[in-house]
Amino acid sequence: MSLNSVNTNIGAMIALQSLNMTNTQLGAVQKQVSTGFRVADATDDGAAYAIAQNVRSTVGALTSANQQLGGVQGLLSTTQSGLNNITTTMHSMRDVLVKLSDGNVQGNDRTNYEQQYKSLLANVQTFVQDASYNGKTLIGDLTGSNGTFGRVAVARNEVGSSYGITTYSGSALYGSIAFTSTSLNGASTVAALITASGTFINQLNAVGQALNTVGSETNYVSNQISYNSDKVSSLNSGLGALVDANLAQESAQLQSLQIRQQLGTQALSLANQAPQTLLSLFK
Repeated sequence: MSLNSVNTNIGAMIALQSLNMTNTQLGAVQKQVSTGFRVADATDDGAAYAIAQNVRSTVGALTSANQQLGGVQGLLSTTQSGLNNITTTMHSMRDVLVKLSDGNVQGNDRTNYEQQYKSLLANVQTFVQDASYNGKTLIGDLTGSNGTFGRVAVARNEVGSSYGITTYSGSALYGSIAFTSTSLNGASTVAALITASGTFINQLNAVGQALNTVGSETNYVSNQISYNSDKVSSLNSGLGALVDANLAQESAQLQSLQIRQQLGTQALSLANQAPQTLLSLFK
């Protein structure tokens, strides 16, 4: 094909193709610089984008699980506080029972100790009733308790696997140690309550076991939250390696392409002017 043609400008066509290619590359680089992603949507890399979306979904699910576990942490902490106060109060109640088990304690002294025991019992009732967090309680099932009593099953990971939190019946505890005046009036009867297998000691041991359980569950939940957080960090790190743009590299590439675009535009302009030289032949 003749190079001296006004119908087909080969130089302009080549310059235009080169400029179009430069513009396409420049658009891709500008997209990476503006979004910060090498893979911002499915048009950039469909397979990588699909993987990234799945990873983002997993991260979101783990974050939700940690939020639920955080709520359970508050419930367990409140329960532990309640049980600690109950235990401390029961130790004082045991001291009173030891005094009441002495047959030499009679008259007003005995009556005063009985009243002291009942006052401490009222404290236990309060601790049971108020051991609630966000409308939920693991021990407060007495009349007038704050919150709904019941077992808690919390989602612990991204697939919704549950972890069960056990309950402890504050009602059973209170009913077992709410001794009548008749029971407290007899020294031998009181002594039987605080033997190794006595009713009061059994309940005191039960509270200790409940504290041990709550402590173990608190540690489990804390460890699960830490594990989920570590997993989220690992997933985000892998996600970044998959879809994040190398901004330093892309910035340098952007400047290079901008210069190529300017040169390409000038080359196209010169190529478009080439057929005009043919006019000189007709002068």
